[in-house]
Amino acid sequence: MFGFFNRKSYTPREKVMFRLLRRSELFRDLTDDELALFIPHLHPRRYVQNEVIFFRGDPSQALYIIKSGEVRLNLDVEDKFEELIILSRGDSFGDNAILQGARRNFNAIAASEVCELWAIPQVNIMEIFEEEAQIKAKMALAFAAYYDRYVRHIVKAYRNNFGFFNLGEAYLNAKREASKK
Repeated sequence: MFGFFNRKSYTPREKVMFRLLRRSELFRDLTDDELALFIPHLHPRRYVQNEVIFFRGDPSQALYIIKSGEVRLNLDVEDKFEELIILSRGDSFGDNAILQGARRNFNAIAASEVCELWAIPQVNIMEIFEEEAQIKAKMALAFAAYYDRYVRHIVKAYRNNFGFFNLGEAYLNAKREASKK
């Protein structure tokens, strides 16, 4: 379907896009030929300061890469917000769009006056995965490695700030959620 691995040379613009994509851990191990499959699906998006890109709990319908500006990721607890990180050029977010049925775990809000993003719709990611199992495997491994580090750091930060907690409850709830599917 994609005419995969037919190209040997790429335009200067495509090479710039490859470098931008490779700044994201998800795309880092993909070859130029593999990255080329995503280029037609990069859609420009523009946001102004404090504009919401997505809310926690929304369906994960696209993966985003920052072209310019900054994006603030935060968590809302009741009427308060805790900032997680401010991302900038080349950073990606919404990575769980590579998972069918995933929902957003945090809020994403434009932090700079103007924020330009590249969005890759989930439907296009899934089409590529369906045709190219090797790409799906590489990106799934990168995603798993990222989330493994992320969870380790969350547990470490929680223990350093609050001591021990009932981690068994988190595993039990995750198991219950999985059994409902």
